[in-house]
Formats: sequence, structure tokens, C-alpha cells
Amino acid sequence: MHSLLLYVATTNAGKLRDFAAAATTFASTHTDVQIRLEPLPGLSAIPAPPEDEPTFAGNAVAKAVAYSRHAAGQLVLADDSGLEVDALEGAPGVRSARYADDRHYATPGIADTDTRNNLCLLDALLETPLADRRARYHCVLAAARHGSVVATASGEVEGMLLTRPQGTLGFGYDPLFYLPDRQCTMAQLDAATKLAFSHRGRALAALLPKILAMELPSS
Repeated sequence: MHSLLLYVATTNAGKLRDFAAAATTFASTHTDVQIRLEPLPGLSAIPAPPEDEPTFAGNAVAKAVAYSRHAAGQLVLADDSGLEVDALEGAPGVRSARYADDRHYATPGIADTDTRNNLCLLDALLETPLADRRARYHCVLAAARHGSVVATASGEVEGMLLTRPQGTLGFGYDPLFYLPDRQCTMAQLDAATKLAFSHRGRALAALLPKILAMELPSS
């Protein structure tokens, strides 16, 4: 049995759940490997690198490189992910987490970032018909060690945006992100089912074989 420890550079509980679920599923088909995903120790005390790259890949790589310098000899994963809306020419994109702030969207009495971003997105799409609200979640994962990138991978999931939120199980834009094939939003899926549609799960599933090929001895 081989063991692989990966530190994840995030404190976002939703992301950690997505990655953990994806790793568990991957391990179920690779029974000779034990994959451990843990938050990067001391992450809150490490200065956050600027996320000013124009692409998900650029930001993911920059974060993985920066944080790996604080974990000697260890592999560190970092992601950048967000929502791309066709009717908004790909926005909010890499600015998904800061969408309401970027647009100076006022939400008196509402401090929750996810709620503010969702309200801002609904406002931006107010005149857009439901049929034209195609969107996708996009995630890029990067793995780095000693300040150098060793592998990257990406994952996407297609959907459309509703006119009002539905569901309470997700985070981010999940209450608005509708999966036509499932006839529900991401926020209406339980964790196990969501994995099959998660952009983060798909990115990790694509990244792990690349890492294993480098880290584990060939048979």
C-alpha cells in the first residue's frame, strides 16, 4: 500500500469537502494507494499571494508556487475556480468571489459574500431570458513543490442559471447553477451525488494520475 499526502492551500470548507470526496472516489478504484488530503498547516499565518492573473490557470499556479515554499518537501495543491456566464462574456470568471465588490453592488444589511454575489449576478442577468443563461463552473488545480509547479489539470461542468436561488446544500453560486440533466441546482445535490458533477472533483480526478505517475515507483 502506497501513501500520498497532499496539502491543500485553502480554508474554504466547501472546497475541502469537494476535494476529499473526489479523493475518496479515486481511491476506491486505486486500492493500492492511500490518498491523504489535509489543509496546509499554518495557512492563516502565510501572506496570501495576489490573485491578479487573468486566467484560472495563472492564479492556481501562482498560489501553488507561493504556498509550496512554506511546506518544505511537500506537495501543495492550489486551485482557482469560478463561474463563466456566456451572456456576460465569461464574467464573473476569475473574479467570481469578488463579483459584487467589483461591481460596487449595494446589498444593505447583507454581509454574506455568497449571498451578495448571487444577488449581483441576478441583477446583471435581469434582462437575459432563461434560455440564454448558459454557464459553466471551471476549476484549474496546480500542484507544486519547493516553489516549482509539477502538474496542473482542469475540470468543468455545464449548466444554466436560474432567476432565483434553489437549495441550501451548496456554496458560492450553487443555488443558481441548474443542471438540466438532473433537473435541480448544485445546491440541491447531496455531497456524494454532487461529486459526479463537481468541477473540482473532475480537476482532482485528472490531476491525481499525473501526480501518482511521478511520486510512486513503477511496478
